[in-house]
Amino acid sequence: MPIHQLTPDVAAKIAAGEVVERPVSVAKELLENAIDAGADDIRLEITQGGRALIRVSDNGSGIPADEVELAFARHATSKLDSADDLYRIRTLGFRGEALASIASVSRLTLITQTEHEPAGTLVRYEGGELVRREVSGRTIGTTVTVENLFYNMPARLKFLRADTTEAGHIARLVTSYALACPAIRFSLENNGRQVLRTLGTGRLYDSLVALYGLEVAEQMMPINGTIPDQEAAITGYIGYPSLHRANRSDIILFVNTRWVQDNALSFAVIEGYRTLLPNGRYPLAVIQITLPPEDVDVNIHPTKREVRFRRGHELFSTVQRTVRTQLMSLHSMPDVSSILQEDTLQRRQALMNLGYSSHTGNTHTPDTMLPQGQPQWHSLEPAPGRLPMLRVLGQIAQTYIIAEGPGGMYLIDQHAAAERVRFEELVRQRRAHAVVSQELLDPLPLEFSPEQALLLESHLAELDAYGLELMPFGGNTMLVKRIPINLQGQDVKGMLLEMLDAAQAQGEAFLWDEQALIMLACHTAIRAGQVLSLEEMRELLRLLEEAELPHSCPHGRPTMVHMSQAQLEKEFSRR
Repeated sequence: MPIHQLTPDVAAKIAAGEVVERPVSVAKELLENAIDAGADDIRLEITQGGRALIRVSDNGSGIPADEVELAFARHATSKLDSADDLYRIRTLGFRGEALASIASVSRLTLITQTEHEPAGTLVRYEGGELVRREVSGRTIGTTVTVENLFYNMPARLKFLRADTTEAGHIARLVTSYALACPAIRFSLENNGRQVLRTLGTGRLYDSLVALYGLEVAEQMMPINGTIPDQEAAITGYIGYPSLHRANRSDIILFVNTRWVQDNALSFAVIEGYRTLLPNGRYPLAVIQITLPPEDVDVNIHPTKREVRFRRGHELFSTVQRTVRTQLMSLHSMPDVSSILQEDTLQRRQALMNLGYSSHTGNTHTPDTMLPQGQPQWHSLEPAPGRLPMLRVLGQIAQTYIIAEGPGGMYLIDQHAAAERVRFEELVRQRRAHAVVSQELLDPLPLEFSPEQALLLESHLAELDAYGLELMPFGGNTMLVKRIPINLQGQDVKGMLLEMLDAAQAQGEAFLWDEQALIMLACHTAIRAGQVLSLEEMRELLRLLEEAELPHSCPHGRPTMVHMSQAQLEKEFSRR
């Protein structure tokens, strides 16, 4: 094919592809424009996940009538004058491509009015072409309505996800900017229902309450740090170590009010929690980093999601130190000396107990007592048939059951075993449509973030099949009306949050029907650290022996480890 110049239509669509990836890209550009316009009230409406309608209304400064059409020209902006300005960006938008790109792949209507004009201006674009312009009444500010996104790019339309997925991305966007700009009132309507609203008081804590609920906000604490020899500040809120999630999506970072995704800064926050969170769990944090504009380069990504720092190493260290210092200020937080003292006591106790320590619930031998050949503990491999008959001998660390069988000695993880038993019981009940549940006399209201509420609302049927009945109760609140009988007295919200965290991390690979079953089995099973009577241990092993897959729990962890008679004899030098 000979070299030729692309037509304006093709060139516009290629450029639009860099800026407008999906509905949330449109919402982001329009929200940022509204913030740059000085608005303190921004309303967003979406339909069908944003593919049918995205409307952003603000009370900002508006666009003068004689500049409206220029605003849709490519590389037209009011935020830059020279190339030098790229190195001291003080606005969220600056590329001058947003409106042109969005208009080229949608049907777009803009109505705007400034303070000094007697009437507003309305323009309508279809596929990037101006098809209408007229005088229109409006209060000061701008409303942009984007309809039929990608109507002229069917190939791009096919790559969009389900409406609930796209709506969830937009809810997360609005949530993030509501946290970045607590002085602005934000609202979000999805298919005519309000899912988010903040008061715009200027206090970040008020936004946390509005978006996450009072229960979560009360478990967060403010942070405040500075970078040495630099006009910079680190502020925001971080969660107590007891407040954690299954993924890092709730580590929300802003640089000069810009929502950014930076793996190094996220890692700095996680490092601040080192040794304070369970493995595989991540903290909640909302952190605003304020830097001189010349110390941050925001012009390295078409969608402005990534930034580059002039003194990145110092910033990383300061974020990590600020988070760690605040966490260590908690009265309940042990310092290094107390940890060492506790470790010494454990090691002495281990020497008195034949080399075993039960502090963490894991069996191990201290370094000072390692024999030349360690015992060959191994998990049982899944095999056909049932388990052998086991005789219960006792319990260790209130977590493991010690049993004897024809093959030697067995250590059974009581929680994993109970999970397997409970899982198969739920499967049988589900197949027979006989899940045992109980209606609550006083329905339980639970509050979620907008993104979580949208996701949960779209999967109520899967939960209902297992006896967990929820219904929307206005805003981001869900009302629990019925629960499985074994879930009485358990942390229902904790279970749902764990499920939502996993669903957000896995996306469409998350199987709600299967995972609801696994989560219910986990949260209604006997827990580690629970003292069991001899009779309770015998009953648990009897039920495990009858299980179809007794060797592992639904998460794939082994239910037991085994040490053969021959291995025991070898360790005691009997052979």
